[in-house]
Amino acid sequence: MGTTTDTNGALEVTLSQEQIDRFHERGFLRLEAITTQEEVTRLQGVYDRLFEPGALVSEKDRLELAGDADAPPALPQIVNPDHYAPELRETVAYANAGRIAAQLLGDEVGSAGMHAIRKPAKDGAATPWHQDEAYWDPAYEHRGLSIWIPLQPATLENGCMQFVPGSHHLGVQPHQLINPDSHGLELQSLELVEEAVACPLPPGGATIHFSRTLHYAGPNTSTEPRRALIMGFSAPPTPLPEPRHMPWQRPEWYA
Repeated sequence: MGTTTDTNGALEVTLSQEQIDRFHERGFLRLEAITTQEEVTRLQGVYDRLFEPGALVSEKDRLELAGDADAPPALPQIVNPDHYAPELRETVAYANAGRIAAQLLGDEVGSAGMHAIRKPAKDGAATPWHQDEAYWDPAYEHRGLSIWIPLQPATLENGCMQFVPGSHHLGVQPHQLINPDSHGLELQSLELVEEAVACPLPPGGATIHFSRTLHYAGPNTSTEPRRALIMGFSAPPTPLPEPRHMPWQRPEWYA
């Protein structure tokens, strides 16, 4: 990885050819740093304010991925957090994420939005095994990736990311809703996840994964919330002659 500072002292991160090759081979990559610790501290404040009760975030952008209406939120997510905190797009992290995405997907890559998942302390639910592309419009062929940035140490105890190497070479696997009220998906079968690789990270590190890479994040059993900011990027999608069959989807996910 190449790490430099520009004339204003900002951290600039680029990938080495070895890292690019490893990403395309394995479907994911782990980086020690995509931003500075000073920016992580600032992002924590912005992030936590968005999740406070009464924050001006539209209900349509507040999702409980676990979907249990009778229990306290266990997997709360905010979609499009940058709509409510535009400063998230004016960060070292976002600049580096865009630069890395262009290295991996080509110059036509563009932003595919952000989301934030804040797993509560002690009882934050696991994010089940899934592929991101299982949520996406089945009428198109996609090339996308997600850059996952923890705003505190990401550990096995609080739910760091885990991946199945090489699984991005598979097609989209059968999924199902976590439960009937859920906005989240899980794999129907766990036969493919026996060779998972866990990726603990320091604050401001990052994992990067293809949209078809099988991934998971465990429950948060630690004493503080686990904050993850996810930045998505994609190349222009290509229409398919026939849409793929994804009966688990809700049409509003890609409308």
